[in-house]
Amino acid sequence: MSEEKSRLDVVGIGNALVDVLTHEPDEFVTEQNLVKGSMTLIDEDRAHELYNAMAPATEVSGGSAANTVIGVASFGGSGAYIGKVRDDQLGEIFAHDLKALGVEFEVVRAPEGDPTGRCLILVTPDGQRTMSTYLGASVSLSPEDVDPGLIARSRILFLEGYLWDPPSAKAAMTRAAELATGDDQRVALTLSDSFCVDRHRDSFLELIDTHVDVLFANYDEILSLYQTDSLETAIEQVRRSVPITAVTHSAHGSIIVVDDAEIQVPAEPTEVVDTTGAGDLYAAGFLYGLARGYDLKECGWLGSLAASEVISHMGPRPEIDLTDLLE
Repeated sequence: MSEEKSRLDVVGIGNALVDVLTHEPDEFVTEQNLVKGSMTLIDEDRAHELYNAMAPATEVSGGSAANTVIGVASFGGSGAYIGKVRDDQLGEIFAHDLKALGVEFEVVRAPEGDPTGRCLILVTPDGQRTMSTYLGASVSLSPEDVDPGLIARSRILFLEGYLWDPPSAKAAMTRAAELATGDDQRVALTLSDSFCVDRHRDSFLELIDTHVDVLFANYDEILSLYQTDSLETAIEQVRRSVPITAVTHSAHGSIIVVDDAEIQVPAEPTEVVDTTGAGDLYAAGFLYGLARGYDLKECGWLGSLAASEVISHMGPRPEIDLTDLLE
């Protein structure tokens, strides 16, 4: 195999989770003392309690960065994933799903410790999703799980902000970023959630200043990062630290911040069924375009296209081959 053929468009690192999705009324979210539209970390006991209270659910392997890499593969790109699962049934499902979709996944499944993680997702009638995440085995990801050879093959290394909570996983992502130093390599980060930003603002800013070339944030996350109520102020701050930033704002589309320019990209109209995975698939389209040499406006359009597909149905991954949308 030639060196060029062995290159990967995107290598993602994140929480390896199985998503459990169900439709619930707003009252159920309130009764469970959850903050609508947010992600809350829970323990194993709470995961069982909430699961037992939920309506019948759909289970699909997920995790933010995994969804993104799968989206890249659906566009016809190449990718690999680094994340930790147990050698249990859910871990087997997770590994099988990624490989079946054309994504490399070679991290050794843990023979002991916490079970494979899962994310319990409540989708309310307005399509908003409220997530309760039991990280499980994903917290045991360590620098030893990061293959330098795999990182060297990446055009873009994609880091998931959700994984910044566990210290060993944080060390694994930092190690990967330190390895991605090739002249033709980029490091991308998604902030994941405004509550995640609140927990890790200082260390996120340090990572952004030292390693990040491409930043993904939604409207609330970018404001939280710079502790401001003004999008204009946040944009002026981020352009000093990051070469490329994509700020998404639901139906308002996205703004791509680069140098002294701001590129406006409209959202693709669609009927909203479930917003789970919208940001993940926006990143997928954007990163696929960036890896393949598209200009930034086209990258944003690919992101909007992928996001519109995933919010039109239940679940965090595309139901069709995204190359069909390009045609």
